[in-house]
Amino acid sequence: MKAFTIDRYGKKEAGRMADMPEPEVRDDDVLIQVHAASINALDSKIKSGEFKLILPYRFPLILGNDLAGTVVRVGARVRSFKPGDEVYARPDDDRIGTFAEFIAVKESSLALKPKNLSMVEAASVPLVALTAWQVLVETAKLKKGQKVLIHAGSGGVGTIAIQLARHLGAFVATTTSTANVAWVKALGADVVIDYKQQDFATVLRDYDVVLNSLGSGELHKSVQILKPGGHLISISGPPTPVFAIARGLAWPLRQVLRLVSFGIRNKAKKNGGHYTFVFMRADGAQLREITALIESGAIRPVVDKVFPFQDTHKALAYVDSGRAKGKVVVQMV
Repeated sequence: MKAFTIDRYGKKEAGRMADMPEPEVRDDDVLIQVHAASINALDSKIKSGEFKLILPYRFPLILGNDLAGTVVRVGARVRSFKPGDEVYARPDDDRIGTFAEFIAVKESSLALKPKNLSMVEAASVPLVALTAWQVLVETAKLKKGQKVLIHAGSGGVGTIAIQLARHLGAFVATTTSTANVAWVKALGADVVIDYKQQDFATVLRDYDVVLNSLGSGELHKSVQILKPGGHLISISGPPTPVFAIARGLAWPLRQVLRLVSFGIRNKAKKNGGHYTFVFMRADGAQLREITALIESGAIRPVVDKVFPFQDTHKALAYVDSGRAKGKVVVQMV
């Protein structure tokens, strides 16, 4: 099968199209013909080697972290899916590889595709929607009337998180650039901070939750806007000792993460709040909840650009440029 692969870690590693063997299908796996897959910031981080201590992959590595497609074949123990079903998923992080014609995904990580979405639209959803769900619903337990700041509102996670937070009844603030202010307001944000004109830390006060997807500067400033007992949740790091234990990482690596996250954990604690790092995971049951929200019209995916499969390298470069509004998708079928 055709697949987009990398042969080594590195920011300048461009990747290439290659012929790869079709994936092995285990008893609890579903083999899927991939129709479309979306680009995520995670793809570039994996490619550059940012997660090599946490996720030790083998080369050549097929990139890609979410997909929509059709079931071709199912393993002996699979009961919920059959050939011909239209599905979507974020595969488990030790079995990525959606930039390919076929992929085997665990049954428990899979859900039927929302009926009101095309394959391209559906492919844009799983990773970012699961991230938003695991931050806002599972970790923050966001409630009606609470105030949440979602950084980078025009990004892949931001566009879904704004809509999910609104659906949960929260008051939503977000940050974006001048060009996207009206656009993210239309997604449901109550307050939009144009970071080119304003500093969010001087404007916002008494927030219950912050979802951070940006760098260290924004992370540390976010503590200032939390109310006592507030929750700062970051998907861009630094990882914490709790995360290290949950991942079963080796003792030396746990100590490294304890050190790198000490500053922000301590700062949040002094403010009467707390800090959590979320590294999203595959979850078919949560994806089914998200499907219901999409089919009801509470959430709609935002697709900026679609690239043909052979231009996967161009799609990755476009996302790296920081110009994308919502998601970028590569189309195989």
